[in-house]
Amino acid sequence: MSRRSLWFEAAALAARAHAGQRRRDGQTPYAAHPTRVALWLAAACGERDEAILAAALLHDVIEDRDVDFDEIEERVGVEVARLVATLTKDKRLVESEREAAYDAQLAAGPSAARLIKLADVYDNLLDAEGVSARRLFIEKAERALTLAAGDERLATAATLLRDLVERVTAEAGQRR
Repeated sequence: MSRRSLWFEAAALAARAHAGQRRRDGQTPYAAHPTRVALWLAAACGERDEAILAAALLHDVIEDRDVDFDEIEERVGVEVARLVATLTKDKRLVESEREAAYDAQLAAGPSAARLIKLADVYDNLLDAEGVSARRLFIEKAERALTLAAGDERLATAATLLRDLVERVTAEAGQRR
């Protein structure tokens, strides 16, 4: 599969998987989120690896939709499928165990998965409405930044996310 067709195949799969799904605001098509994640990686972080960008487009499809590893592997290859699997929480675990297991999975996985996670949290924090949502995504950002610490490949994304956390925190303090 050529790299050009990889990008288009991933975009088509993400669009199909997220069809009809909406963001928390009830208005925005959900597919806007993974699209923004991939575009942010390319535009803000200079990412050019199309397998990483394809995985960014698909990062929520196993966890949130009815797409499985095998379908991703068949459509866009094992490298993308493995990245998406690394970014997928194990819903068989009780919630109290799920987040710790997920963090361990990200820590053990490739740095490309942590890069996508930084972008995912960045977009979710930008999109967060309300104090409790912002607080939740700031906590997720802090966990993602901890996982990114010391990995030079993630420095740009980590710096941008840290700056956003500081800005959102400062804005929240001004609203009090």
